[in-house]
Amino acid sequence: MVEYRDYYGTLGVEKNASQADIQRAYRKLARKFHPDINKDAGAEARFKQIGEAYEVLKDAEKRAKYDQYGSAWKNAQRTGAPPPGWEGVDFGGQGPGGGFDFGGSGPSGFSSFFEMLFGGGGPFAGAAGGGFPGGGRAQQAPRRGGDQESQIAVTLEELSQGGKRQLTLTDPGNGRSETLEVTIPKGLRPGQRIRLAGKGGRGMMGGTPGDLLLQINLEPHSHFKVEGDDLVGPVEVSPSTAALGGEASVRTLDGDTRIKLPPGSSSGRRIRLRGKGLPRAGGERGDQFVEVKIVVPRELTDEQRRLFEELQTHDIQ
Repeated sequence: MVEYRDYYGTLGVEKNASQADIQRAYRKLARKFHPDINKDAGAEARFKQIGEAYEVLKDAEKRAKYDQYGSAWKNAQRTGAPPPGWEGVDFGGQGPGGGFDFGGSGPSGFSSFFEMLFGGGGPFAGAAGGGFPGGGRAQQAPRRGGDQESQIAVTLEELSQGGKRQLTLTDPGNGRSETLEVTIPKGLRPGQRIRLAGKGGRGMMGGTPGDLLLQINLEPHSHFKVEGDDLVGPVEVSPSTAALGGEASVRTLDGDTRIKLPPGSSSGRRIRLRGKGLPRAGGERGDQFVEVKIVVPRELTDEQRRLFEELQTHDIQ
């Protein structure tokens, strides 16, 4: 007889528990019973049961199937009658000619109850068409781990020039941490992702691990704003320079440079610096726009005050 598994009871949660509650319960129990941490007899078996329960309850489709048939399996175990839809299958004997051996755990490490419900390489995943070669168990196929996502904040300089970052990953199952060096390619944009192969969810039954996808977030910059491939930054000039024109020092990602300011430049006027923006996929760069900002001294000398007063008398009304 196939042994019914109460997955909600295994994780210590109610049947109406939210996904967040189920995840919290799993992480707490996984840390407690992980074989690398807990050396008590039975800890490894308990850890496998916890993992099996979480594998079902974290997945909406599997959870719904379990909720539908779980009680039927429980009743079948108590009464000896097969659950609905399984009346034609012999659960009693072992080996060729005597039915199928579904007791204990399958070769995958999952219980036969799990494999009965979900198949996918379990004991019902035999030859093509659902056959069972020799009446025995089919081997559980390795399954790749799931991809996981996280975020990483980078500076504008890193987007422009590329760089390297130290990133620490912590395994929620055993609490172990791993420090990686992440390469940030030149020319990325906010919202794009860096893929770290093999650093995602663990594979099952010997399968390869999934990948970790790091979404790029841009840290605020003290000087520049980003507009697509272009940059916008201010340049502070005096009223006389704005009126008469002249030179001004401006900041770029490549260092400071000097520009010529045309006469009659009002606040908000933009001056284009071609090729001083962010790198594009083809190797070219966007532009930088220098935005004029007229700055008046907080304190005026007597001469400055006299000149401003004289200028005021000639202002156009």
